[in-house]
Amino acid sequence: MPATLTVPDSALRSDADFDLVVVGASYAGVGVIAAAREAGFAGRIALVGDEADLPYQRPPLSKGFLLGKAGLASLPLKAESFYVEAEVAFMAGRRAVALDLQARQVLLDDGSQIGFGALALTTGARAAALRCPGAELDGVLSLRSLDEARTLSQRLAAAQAIVIIGGGFIGLEVASAAVTLGKQVSVVEAGPRLIGHAVAHEISAFMQRLHEERGVTVKLATKVERIEGEAGKVVAVICADGSRLPCDLVLAAVGAVPNTELAIEAGLSVEDGIVVDEFCRSSDPEIFAAGDCTSHPNVFARRRMRLSSVQNAHDQGRAAGNAIAGKLEPYKAVPWFWSDQYEVKLQMVGIASGSGPAILRGSMEEGRFSLFRYDGDRLTAIESINRPADHMMGRRLITAGLSPTREQAGDPGFDLRSLA
Repeated sequence: MPATLTVPDSALRSDADFDLVVVGASYAGVGVIAAAREAGFAGRIALVGDEADLPYQRPPLSKGFLLGKAGLASLPLKAESFYVEAEVAFMAGRRAVALDLQARQVLLDDGSQIGFGALALTTGARAAALRCPGAELDGVLSLRSLDEARTLSQRLAAAQAIVIIGGGFIGLEVASAAVTLGKQVSVVEAGPRLIGHAVAHEISAFMQRLHEERGVTVKLATKVERIEGEAGKVVAVICADGSRLPCDLVLAAVGAVPNTELAIEAGLSVEDGIVVDEFCRSSDPEIFAAGDCTSHPNVFARRRMRLSSVQNAHDQGRAAGNAIAGKLEPYKAVPWFWSDQYEVKLQMVGIASGSGPAILRGSMEEGRFSLFRYDGDRLTAIESINRPADHMMGRRLITAGLSPTREQAGDPGFDLRSLA
């Protein structure tokens, strides 16, 4: 899936400015361009991406791609023709290394500079580094990019046992794929439960049982002390409790770090992400940012936050693109997420309150249920296992600010559609 688009020679001249430069070629960056063009932006656009491929879908990398169900041809977000028709100078395999806000220029890793009128930073996030002795051994991998997914797929095919450090979504999705491929799998999580930052205790317990029933060894509240190697290759993970997990492959799935270095060095406001307003404008009103790299005011959480999700990146990108074109429409999309593991589809909508009750709808025993999360009487989130209708209804209800009573939520005979 390598990008074959070429950059016109005129685009590389030092005196060739662009009306808009988008740094970061993924969901948010593509969303910026699509929305700006649809809103009538007629200026020259450059897209700078540090990977050689066309912008692609990331969720399949930890799921269908590893299982051979999602091939390279199915991954691009847009066909090549989109960039041609949108008259985008796509600079693939080029990395922005610095911003000169006074001169309104982006410095690239080959020493060239491109000028901009407006700038959109859609730099995303990267896999957090594993910090323990042995992390540099051959066979210790991370997963964020397509190149990393290719490597993981190749190494997983030859592996017998894999230890996954981190019990979040990426770690559990890879565990599901690895088990399906017949591998011995262990998951080591430092926290007290799986995906504890994102879902209710009941969902965490359900997912733990699901994996353990498939043969996964799950170790909670366990820290990794070191990774043991022989001849430079990983052979085991040593935990702080003294346990030793033999393996020939390790996946570090310990979170993501927003790529904010360009913004910080340029003097933009950064607080766990590039600070933007509801129109995705940074502290410099002519510089926009969107996606995983940003901290934004979220109307549903009622606070500023950073979200790592496809939905947020896509919708924020479109808000930024509209604003760049002079069409100010605030970002106020309800957040939603999903994860596929084995035959289970976990879907989440909204931002749950940490202390509110969780009302059960459906049957945990049958593996088809939802948890309605409340803050007082206000519905803030719904987490669903194999109940897509609840999820879709939740998008409508939470977007509209409508809340079923707790009794209505827990009554499977109550028609939630009557509220909308």
